[in-house]
Amino acid sequence: MPDYLATVLSIKIGLPLLASLITGMLIGIDREVQGKPAGLRTHALVCLAATLLTLAAAHQDLWTLNLVPGTQIVSDPTRMAHGILTGIGFLGAGVIFREGPSVHGLTTAASLWVSAALGIVYGVGMFGLALIGTAATLLVLVGLRILYAVLPRSSGLRLTVVIREGEGLDAAGLRRLLQAHGLPDQPLSQSYDAQARSTTFSATTWGPSLANRDRLAEALRAHPAVLGFTLLLAEDAGAPEAGG
Repeated sequence: MPDYLATVLSIKIGLPLLASLITGMLIGIDREVQGKPAGLRTHALVCLAATLLTLAAAHQDLWTLNLVPGTQIVSDPTRMAHGILTGIGFLGAGVIFREGPSVHGLTTAASLWVSAALGIVYGVGMFGLALIGTAATLLVLVGLRILYAVLPRSSGLRLTVVIREGEGLDAAGLRRLLQAHGLPDQPLSQSYDAQARSTTFSATTWGPSLANRDRLAEALRAHPAVLGFTLLLAEDAGAPEAGG
């Protein structure tokens, strides 16, 4: 037993486990700070578990099973890697959810997937590749968030405006009003309500800056022909994701 314990705690096995645990915690800290459903503990466990299973598959000489005499063990860690990544797919699907027009959790699901991948790489002993992957992952999660905060961004915008008939505001006039507040000129979907004598215009487009959206809302609210409107951010309409 002491010899077996020494083998388990050796650099060949102990170092990959420690490195994967630290890597999972580093990735998980970012998700924890962002308040995501899968945080520090989840990422640390995923990365560690991937390394554990990969090491178990790669070091079958350490197994203490009582095998039938003459049984030949064929070690194929790639099959274990396939199984790990398949299981992570189910875990990742659990953190993706839709809320109104937006989809959340995509980045967290991707971070879980890359944590498992890094755990596998640690398990097969490719420390250089694993460290490069860890640095690249942290750069994407942390560095690009800083870049998004600095650079101006447009958001997907879903617009609906209800206009009273006979008040001098038609589709062309509405498009001019939207253009004046930074929205691109584009066709508007129309729905007419004969009983209420009103027309509902809708479109999905790129939104202007926050200040322009506020001014657009004020202009629509003040216009006598506008009975009601909605301005919904639609981050899943194609805008880059900062922290899903």
